[in-house]
Amino acid sequence: MRLFVDIEGAGLVPDGPAMRAKPTLVLLHGGPGYDHASFKPAFSRLADVAQIVYYDHRGHGRSDARPREEWTLDTFADDVVRLCDALGVEKPIVLGQSFGGFVAQRYLARHPHHPAKVVLSSTSSRLGLARKLAMFERLGGPAARAAAERFWTAPGAATYAPYLEACKPLYSATPATSKDAARRAIFNPEILFTWAGGEQQTFDLLPGLAHARCPVLVLAGELDPVCTLDDALDTVAALPPHLVEFARFDGCGHGVWRDAPDAAFARLRRFIAA
Repeated sequence: MRLFVDIEGAGLVPDGPAMRAKPTLVLLHGGPGYDHASFKPAFSRLADVAQIVYYDHRGHGRSDARPREEWTLDTFADDVVRLCDALGVEKPIVLGQSFGGFVAQRYLARHPHHPAKVVLSSTSSRLGLARKLAMFERLGGPAARAAAERFWTAPGAATYAPYLEACKPLYSATPATSKDAARRAIFNPEILFTWAGGEQQTFDLLPGLAHARCPVLVLAGELDPVCTLDDALDTVAALPPHLVEFARFDGCGHGVWRDAPDAAFARLRRFIAA
């Protein structure tokens, strides 16, 4: 089984009379069903402080297609370890965005001694349907709430089209300036509908967070409708207090670097360098 991997930046860089090893930042993309394209080019801003590993989850994007019984958080989480073993990466900094944050949380629970640090970005530990619906209604009115309720209770092609129209524009507080980013992504809707209608309906990642043994940074946007601020606060409360850092971004939605790139990447740089 092959995963598509793209690597940005050198791992060893000249530093006076020695070669200095930069930390490796492994990025777990959102979705499910999408690929790593949403991280580019934004995360290139971190290439001077970390070697960046982009990859597509199994079954996603340019990675090998895999049967649906493998589309589980346990498998995706174990793939982080398998990939690092294949690349020779020890003690990575693992960043999970949205669905990638679900994977990162399960990875923390199953492999607590593997990462050096973990970033949980715009993610949740449970479905949190009531919170989603309330936020979509706050941002988009009754029509957005109704579209969100139809999709999250019955994920499929028929409910996703109205959800895209009414709800996706509410994810970010900053209007998209170009449609090119969406066109660049490779999307497999079958994975989204299967996972959102299956494991996502009942998963609960909060108990596993107590197993964390490394620093964890939680990033959350005040206006995130799909992984709400209250969801992030639950995640923070479930992590060991001496290991967790929390950064709330007011006026920001899903993926805080999209709405406040300078502040978000400055916070990430401090966490990577600490």
